[in-house]
Amino acid sequence: MRIGKVKLDVPPLVENGNTVPMTVSVQNPMTANDYVKSIHVFNEKNPQPNVGNFYLGPHAGRAQISTRIRLADSQKIVAIARLSDDSFWSTSVDVVVTLAACTEEVI
Repeated sequence: MRIGKVKLDVPPLVENGNTVPMTVSVQNPMTANDYVKSIHVFNEKNPQPNVGNFYLGPHAGRAQISTRIRLADSQKIVAIARLSDDSFWSTSVDVVVTLAACTEEVI
């Protein structure tokens, strides 16, 4: 796995972990012979570490996904892109969450 090509846009400081905006983009042409096959996003502290798997093809136009995620606590988020030549590229960011999500409240 190599570092580079992948850009992960997430606010570095989040007040509420319930809805955190996230965009992952990959600097790679989207041609029939050279395209992004998939983008995978993981976190280190949520109950479910696999945030999402997104599958693309050469007809996607550009290698970019945007969504909102939940974060249980301050943590590292990792994005991995698999290209058509079966190479893997990644990046990671640290996010500070002041009000956690994904926690079970005991009464």
